[in-house]
Amino acid sequence: MKDNKINKLKIFLPLLGFALVASDAQASEITLNFHSGLAQSRPEAEHIEEFARLVEEKSAGELKIDVYHAGALGLKEADILRTLQRGMVDMALLYGEYYTRDAPALSAVYAQGAITEPEQHLDILPVIKELYDDGFAQWDIHTVGGVVAPVFDVGLHCKSPVNTLEDLQGKKVRVWSRHLVETFDELGIAAQVIPQNDMYMALQTGVVDCAYYLSTVAKTISLQEVTEYEAYLHPWAAAPWIFGISERALGRLNENQRQALEEAGQEVWDITRELAVDPEREAEARAEREELGITVLEPFSAEDVETFVTAAWNNWQSLAENAGEDGLRYYETVTEALSE
Repeated sequence: MKDNKINKLKIFLPLLGFALVASDAQASEITLNFHSGLAQSRPEAEHIEEFARLVEEKSAGELKIDVYHAGALGLKEADILRTLQRGMVDMALLYGEYYTRDAPALSAVYAQGAITEPEQHLDILPVIKELYDDGFAQWDIHTVGGVVAPVFDVGLHCKSPVNTLEDLQGKKVRVWSRHLVETFDELGIAAQVIPQNDMYMALQTGVVDCAYYLSTVAKTISLQEVTEYEAYLHPWAAAPWIFGISERALGRLNENQRQALEEAGQEVWDITRELAVDPEREAEARAEREELGITVLEPFSAEDVETFVTAAWNNWQSLAENAGEDGLRYYETVTEALSE
């Protein structure tokens, strides 16, 4: 009888060891849910998927990211900071200008008219990233790289020839933010915020005469059907998309998983930074718009650009002051760096 017990024990112990090893392996494999409000057809979505792939590869399968595009988790963008802080989702694609209710200072980090040359954007990116890191950390969110948005041309797309600020007097202009409304107002030009999805109809029906818009992607919403003329004004001050993970989720990761997350995020950031400024891309897009029937006018003059930028900075400062102490600090940090 005693020998039978010993034999059974010899069989049981290796099985127990195997079970413990399997249990440890399962415990070290973690899947994080990642919220993105962007449609899967957007170029940024490809970079998010690449981030997920790199995380799994660099962690040797220990860490996986399940990406939910187009808000598939049912989360609202305005609530994302609170949602991450409470650990209700593990990760999210963050865009500072979305959180004016909870973190207004984040919308003051960068503004249109901030740059007049695309290369300035690349120079200022480290400063912008550092400020976003600071702002999101206040919500118990750790940042791990992100997507540097392309620096597209911004132009005025009009139904009649317009390529001076004087030409814009008496015209109604579509813009995408309150800051831009106030900037144009300072110049004596009527502007109103109209969502992208409503812009085509607003131009078609005469609600507005011109659209201040990203010229490089104007064809994707068929602006050539409702406008005939375009004039370049300045490069887009493209706020980057940031990958954020809640501190709660981060606390569940081991050192290998954390390192994989950091390395993957930085790699995507570096890749997209290299793609951000591309004069050839802008020239090809301009030629394509001309083929679609758009008359590309001479750009706004250097004097007009300076006038616009001065108004934009004035209203950027007002936006920052209204956002509180952090907002003003962010504004002063970025504008000081841009002025160097």
